[in-house]
Amino acid sequence: MRRVPAARAAAVGPPARGRPGHPVRTRTAHRYAAVLAAGLLVPLPLAGCSSDQGRTDSAAPARDPGEIRTTDRQQISTGGTLRWAVDAAPGTLNVFQPDADEASRRVAGATLPTLFTLDAQGEPKPDEDYLRGAEVTSTEPRQTVVYKLAPKARWNDGRRISAADFRAQWKALRGKNDAYWTARNAGYDRIRTVRKGEGPGEVEVVFNKPYADWRSLFAPLYPKQTMGNPSAFNDGARKKLPASAGPFRVARAGGKGKTVLERDPRWWGSRPKLERIELKPVPQGKRAKALREGEVDLARIDARTAEKIESAGSLGGPGHPHRKGEQGEQGEHADHDTAAAGARRAAKLPKGVRALRKYEVRKAMEPAYTQLALNGASGPLSDERVRRAVARALDRDELASEALHGTGLPDEPLGNHLRMANQDGYKDNSKAVGGKDLDSAQSLLAEAGWETGGGILRGAGRGHGKSGDGAEGADGPENGAGKSGGKQGQGGPAEPPSGAGKGNVSGVPRFRAEAQAAAVALSPRQLEQVVDRPLSLTTSTTVQRGALLAQAAQARLAAAEESGGKRALSRARSAQTVARDVRAQGREMRLLSTGRAAAVRTKEGKPLALRFVLPDGDNSRRIRATGKRIAGMLNEVGIRTQIKKVPDESYFKDHIAAGEYDLALYSWPASAYPATDARPIYAKPQPAPDGSLLVEQNYTRVGTDKIDQLFERAAGELDEGRRRELMQKADARIWAVAGSLPLHQNGQLVAADRRLVNAGAFGFADPQYEDIGFTRH
Repeated sequence: MRRVPAARAAAVGPPARGRPGHPVRTRTAHRYAAVLAAGLLVPLPLAGCSSDQGRTDSAAPARDPGEIRTTDRQQISTGGTLRWAVDAAPGTLNVFQPDADEASRRVAGATLPTLFTLDAQGEPKPDEDYLRGAEVTSTEPRQTVVYKLAPKARWNDGRRISAADFRAQWKALRGKNDAYWTARNAGYDRIRTVRKGEGPGEVEVVFNKPYADWRSLFAPLYPKQTMGNPSAFNDGARKKLPASAGPFRVARAGGKGKTVLERDPRWWGSRPKLERIELKPVPQGKRAKALREGEVDLARIDARTAEKIESAGSLGGPGHPHRKGEQGEQGEHADHDTAAAGARRAAKLPKGVRALRKYEVRKAMEPAYTQLALNGASGPLSDERVRRAVARALDRDELASEALHGTGLPDEPLGNHLRMANQDGYKDNSKAVGGKDLDSAQSLLAEAGWETGGGILRGAGRGHGKSGDGAEGADGPENGAGKSGGKQGQGGPAEPPSGAGKGNVSGVPRFRAEAQAAAVALSPRQLEQVVDRPLSLTTSTTVQRGALLAQAAQARLAAAEESGGKRALSRARSAQTVARDVRAQGREMRLLSTGRAAAVRTKEGKPLALRFVLPDGDNSRRIRATGKRIAGMLNEVGIRTQIKKVPDESYFKDHIAAGEYDLALYSWPASAYPATDARPIYAKPQPAPDGSLLVEQNYTRVGTDKIDQLFERAAGELDEGRRRELMQKADARIWAVAGSLPLHQNGQLVAADRRLVNAGAFGFADPQYEDIGFTRH
C-alpha cells in the first residue's frame, strides 16, 4: 500500500542558492524556519520519556500511531471532496525550493513518487507501488544502491519512470550549479554517478563515500522535465507539474485561492476513494471560525479550539457518543430516549456550537519538539558553566506538565535531541547536563565569577512587571497572577497551579497535592459558603482558597455542560478565571515567602541579566506562559530575565536566526534521518571569509569538533546498530554543552469531520492518500 509524506522533516544542508535579482539566501534561511511561533510553538502535544536515564526504546511508553480512524476501503464511499485547511496557498510545487511550504508538500505527497515512506515510528519503508526492491549491493570500491522499479510505474504522460529522472534530480540538487535555486543538497552531494542498471527497470546510484541515509533521497522524485534545466526547476514547477505519478494530479494551483487535486485516471495503484482534494488556505487564527461555518473537513487546530469541539461533542444527540451514565438498562427504548434528549439539548445550543458537533479531535505525537535555546555566541551564556547552571535551575518535569496540561497526551519531558519518544532507538540522555539541582546551579555560577549581591528580584514570572522585572506583560489570567477575586471573563478548564507535578521543592509539597487535600473534605454546600470570601491574607490560606475555588468552578462547569445553558456556561468559565487568579496570587506569595526569589548575581558590577525573546501573537499564549515559568525558575538562582515580546512575523528571522537573543523558545522538526538532517542544527559555527560566523541552522551558536565528528561518522556508518550508538554519543554531548534544552515533544491536534476516515493526526506516518475518504453512514 502506497504511503506518501505529509510534512516530513527536510534534510538540511548547505546554503540555499541565490535567486537573480533577489537577496542571496544564507544557511540560516532554512525552510523550516517556519517552525516558530504560529504553529509548533503552541505546546499542544506530548512527550514520552521518563526520568529513567538509561531507558531505551524497549522500555519506552506505549507507541501512539496517531488517530486517523483507520477503516477498510470497502466501508468507504467512492467520490466526494476533502476540504483540507493549510496555512497558505503553495508558494511553489517544487519542494526543493526555499519557498516550499506545507501546501507544497501536500501536493507532492499526493501526486509524486516517494520511494521510501515513514511508518508510525518514523522508520522508512519501501513503497511497493514504485519499487520491487532497493538495496546496497556493494560497498567496495564504493557504495552502490540498486533500485528496482515497479513495472507499472509511469508518469501520467505515458513515459516510464527511469534512470533519466533520477539522474536529472541528482544533477539539479548536488550543489554544483548555482543557477538552480535549491533549498538543500544534503545526500545528493555525496553521489558520484547515476546510471541505468543491468536489469530492466533498474537504476544504480554510486556514492563517492558511504552514505547511511540513502533512503532519504528521491523523496519525492520529480520528472526529468522539472529537473532537467534551471529554468524549469526555478519557474516551471511553481504553479504546475509537467507530469505526475500519484493517485491524484494537480487540477488547479497558484494564486491565493484553493489548490485542487483530482483523481488521476492513469494511476496504476488502488483507485482513490476521493474524487477531489481541496487545499484551502485558512490561517491558524481563522480556523475556529471556518470550522463553525462548516467550511473545512480537516484542519490542524490549537488547544482552545480542540476544547470547544470536545465540549460540543459531549452534549449527546444522534450520531454522537452519549455522556457517561446516560444509557441505562432499558435497551433500545432508553437509547432512543437518550438520543432524543441529546437532540433537544443540541437544538438549544448556539448555531456555532451545534456546527462544531460534526467534528472530532484526533491527536498524535508529532515529529517535533519545543526547546529552550541558549545563545552562546557572546555575553554570560558564552560560558558553558552559566549555560549548565541555567539547565540545572529548570524543572523540566514541571514545565512539560504545565505546558501540556489538558491536551490528553503524555506530559513528560523529552530526553533526546535526535530521536523522539515514539521512535525506535529513543534514549534519555539528559543526564549529561543533569536535572534540577539548585545548589549545583549556584556553585556553577559562583565558579564562573557571578557572585550574589543586589536586591531580591520580586515579580519574576508574575505577568505584570516591567521589562527587566522577571516577566513583562500579561496574556490573561491563565498566564499570570491576577488580583484576589480576579477579573470576570471567559476561560478554559481550570488548570493546575504552577509547580504542580511530582515531588517537592525545598521540602514544600507541590500545590497540586495541597489543592487535592484542601478540596476533598468539603461538600458543595460548604464550598458555596467559603469561596465567596477570602479566609485570610496568609500564603497557606490563599493557596487553599484557590484550590476551593477551582473545585467549585469545576463542579459548576460540569453542571452547566449538562444543562446546556449559555448563561450557566459563561458563569462557570468566569468562576474558573477567578480560581486561576487566586491560585496565581498564591504562587506569587509562596515564591516570596519561601525564599525562591534569590539575590541578583553580579560580575564586575554588572547584573546577570539575560534577554528572553518570546513571540507576541495570539497563537503563542502558551509558549509565553512557559517562558514566564522559566523566568521564575531562573530567578531562584539569581538570574535576571528581561522578557521581550516581538511580532510573530519577525520572531525567527530578526531575532533567532540573527542571534539577537540570549534565551528563546522555538521548535524543531524531528527526522527519520538525524545523521543528515540534524547535523547542521548542531554543527560548530565556522568563520566565514567575510569575517562573519557561518552557523548553518545552529542558531544557539554552540558546538564542538567532537559533535561534528560523530555526525560525520554516523552519516557514513551503514551498520544500523553502530550508527545509533554514534547518534546517542552525539546527543549526550549536545546535552553537555547546554546550548539546546528540549522541554517536550510536540503533538498534533486535528479537527476532522466524524465521517472522514484514514486521515487526521498522522504523527510520523505518511498519509495513504488513496485510502482517505468518507464512510457510507
